Formats: sequence, C-alpha cells, structure tokens
Amino acid sequence: MTAPEQPQIYLITPPAFELSHFPDQLAEVLDEVEIACVRLALASRDEDVLGRASDSLREITHARDVALVISDHVVLAERHGLDGVHLSDAARSVRSARKTLGPDAIVGSFCAASRHDGITAGEAGADYVCFGPVGETTLNDGTRADAELFQWWSEMIEIPVVAEGALTDELMRSLAPATDFFGIGDEIWSSDQPLARLNQLISAMG
Repeated sequence: MTAPEQPQIYLITPPAFELSHFPDQLAEVLDEVEIACVRLALASRDEDVLGRASDSLREITHARDVALVISDHVVLAERHGLDGVHLSDAARSVRSARKTLGPDAIVGSFCAASRHDGITAGEAGADYVCFGPVGETTLNDGTRADAELFQWWSEMIEIPVVAEGALTDELMRSLAPATDFFGIGDEIWSSDQPLARLNQLISAMG
C-alpha cells in the first residue's frame, strides 16, 4: 500500500480535559472535518475517569462513524465498546491486545523512531505503526522520527504509518507524500480555535 495523495487526519485528545467542555469541542471538529480516528489519550490512571471519558467520546465519535481507540488500556477498550487500542510500548503488547480484542479491533503501535520496532509490531499484527515525534521537542531523549524513516516505510512496508508529535505547517507539507495519517493533538487543542488551526494544518499539506 502506498501513501494516499493526501494523508488522513487522526485526532489525539489532550492528556487531561473537562467532560463539560471537550466533547462539544471535539464534536465541532468532527462535524466540519473528515477524521479517520480519534485516540483517547488521557494521562489519568483513574478507572472511573477513563471510563466516563470513554463513554462520552464514544457517543460523539460513533454517532459520526469515526473510530475511537484508547491509549494502552485494553480491558477498558473492550468494556466500553471502543474500536481498539493504541499501544505505547512498541511491539511488546500487540499480540496480547489482538488476542483480547479480536481480529476486528484496531490495534496500533507507537514505535518512536525505530524502524525495527515498527517492523516487529507489524509482524505481530498491528493495524498501523506510529512514528514520532517528528518535530523539535525536549521530551524524552529528544530523538525525532525523520523524513527518511517515513520515506523508507512508505516505499518498503505495506502497513499504514502515522506521523505525530510537534507537527508544524512545514512538516505537514514535507511529510504528506510519505505518510498515511497525521496524528494531531496538542497542535490544535492548545489553540483558542482548534478547528481553525486544524484547517490551517490541513491546508499546509498542499
């Protein structure tokens, strides 16, 4: 599979949000922009918080035929009727998640900037592999997933790839020919006008 002419948009929620506000904000974006998937990426480890957020966002996304996955919490994905799970430990949990959730669930794998981890995740049954951050960041050890990695992947590997992390207009433009999805989160949610900022990023793809 080659990368599409224009990558699809994969939205990532903020690590914390208010249920009285964010679902409406998300609905506004989903009503205006074609979104392939939403990832519930809360930093909380509170099962009740995660469960209520899952139920609230599931109503928003499923009403609009948009898939909803959750970061790492396989059991919660199954319990709350979500479409799958996004795993942050490269390939280590892919087989286990697939066994638990079944063949129809979405299982994604974040592989930082490791070509090897991406290939291993794909062999283990991941539906997509995510590389990042692609932009400048001081998080973790500062390692970036560069354009060469995406170019190689798009030419050699059939499994869809997601580019995420510190995206800019220029990065959207330069990576568009070599990625299947852009994972966009803080890039828009930190803005006073998330929808406007998202449209700006999409326009940058050309």
